[in-house]
Amino acid sequence: MMKISEAMPEDKFGYKATPPERTWAEQILHVAEANVNQIGRLGPKAMPPVVNMKATSRAEILKALADSFDYGTAALNEQTDRTMVEAATSTRFDRFMGPSVKARVVYYVIGHTWDIYGQMVVYLRLNGITPPASQRF
Repeated sequence: MMKISEAMPEDKFGYKATPPERTWAEQILHVAEANVNQIGRLGPKAMPPVVNMKATSRAEILKALADSFDYGTAALNEQTDRTMVEAATSTRFDRFMGPSVKARVVYYVIGHTWDIYGQMVVYLRLNGITPPASQRF
């Protein structure tokens, strides 16, 4: 996710193919915010990063994404096999998947990231950029 996020030049961070879509920057910030919100349901002791959803600089946006993954790693490192099958903390984000065990929350975060990654592949291709994962072919 970091590689694909870094693949778009800074002058294209405002790119979106159609008006109702998120910009490239908004896609990245959306993933960062979702990571922090959902991983917070694991009840980690690690402090969540603050994601500035109004960020416009490439550096700040990429840092927000990296920080969200660092937070997720720290939160997962606090878990055990036993705690992963315990109920996740209930929040306003339950509307996406309802009451869940912690393992399901983690799978949701992974699936959500894959979904946005797929959208970002299209953004790159529409700008004549080969996504990093496809550059070896």
